[in-house]
Amino acid sequence: MSKIFKTLDEQIDILKQKGLIIEDENMAKEILLRENYFFLTGYRLLFMKSLKDKKFIPGSSFNELYAMFNFDRQIRNIMFKNLLIIENNIKSIISYHLSMTYGIREQDYLNPNNFNKKTEKTKQVNDLLKKMKRQIRNNADGHTATSHYQNNYGYIPLWIAVKVLSFGIVGELFTILKPDDQKSVALHFNINASDLITYLPVLSNFRNLCAHEEILFDHKIQRKIDNTKYHTMLDIPLMDGEFIYGKDDLFVLIIILKQMLTDKDFKEMLREVNYEISLLESKLKSISIGKVLDKMGFPVNYMDIERIN
Repeated sequence: MSKIFKTLDEQIDILKQKGLIIEDENMAKEILLRENYFFLTGYRLLFMKSLKDKKFIPGSSFNELYAMFNFDRQIRNIMFKNLLIIENNIKSIISYHLSMTYGIREQDYLNPNNFNKKTEKTKQVNDLLKKMKRQIRNNADGHTATSHYQNNYGYIPLWIAVKVLSFGIVGELFTILKPDDQKSVALHFNINASDLITYLPVLSNFRNLCAHEEILFDHKIQRKIDNTKYHTMLDIPLMDGEFIYGKDDLFVLIIILKQMLTDKDFKEMLREVNYEISLLESKLKSISIGKVLDKMGFPVNYMDIERIN
């Protein structure tokens, strides 16, 4: 069964039939035209009675739905700019360490002998190095710095090459480094190499989600992170022996950024997030901000993470 095109008037009628209050129909139609009915109604479940009963909670309004849409957009923008900071930090630190240890030419830093020697890693090492060479080759001409080095020096040093490597590729690169190299990189963030191995694909996942403007606030990651001191010190409740927040939700990202951003950047980020939460709370009438925080995986005392050393 195929979907049928709906005019703006028909879209408004559908929302009204489901019980949504439309305060200003002309404004609502303009928003639906600009923002897309499908993307805007992606936030409808917060305001629905239940998954079975596809009616809105009495009193739910289009303004609330749009406020939630805008809230997620602002949180996504805040997270994205900080994820780009982490991406740049990781690329810079790995390229510095490998260049200092193994050399600055491609045949030096992409030598298979520089990486984990375990037999089970051999295929991953070879496959990843091929991917890196392909990304560098395919993207080098489109970047001023890489083309400058290639044209003037005949090679592209790693600290320049990382500019054209995806965050996902660089994250996988960390997993094939020799254990001592992993420890040296992780030490810059004062975390264990094993934790960084877990965190990097999570960061890449959130980074790509933000870049493509997917719904962020209730996003769930595939693999839960290990318990941290933040779970305990925030007194996050347990259910069946498992912390209910900060394991596979958006608060996971807050916990990781707490460990990897500078104190100054983290405090600024958390205050920006808190401002957006307060702003959203002032616009919600039919549901509580607590319902949104629960979907985000944020404990009510989420701001206390700032003071934990």
